[in-house]
Amino acid sequence: MKEKYCQSCGMPMEDTEDLFGTNADGTKNDDYCKYCYENGTFKADISMEEMIEFCVPHVVSANSGMTEDAARSMVREFFPKLKRWKNT
Repeated sequence: MKEKYCQSCGMPMEDTEDLFGTNADGTKNDDYCKYCYENGTFKADISMEEMIEFCVPHVVSANSGMTEDAARSMVREFFPKLKRWKNT
């Protein structure tokens, strides 16, 4: 099974209702997490670079021994492949 990631912040998303964002009609959105997307809109109007800087500390804390520079490099490579950032 292919692992699913939020198409905005890259957070791994398990198939549990409480992690998914919501569409304007209140239904589950399969692309974005609840921290990024609610009621059919993004919660924050930020650039990809701002999202990267926001996510780096979370990546470091989730990966023992990873430095901020390594996390930043990894995220900079990964984010342009995500749906929200592909055309930016």
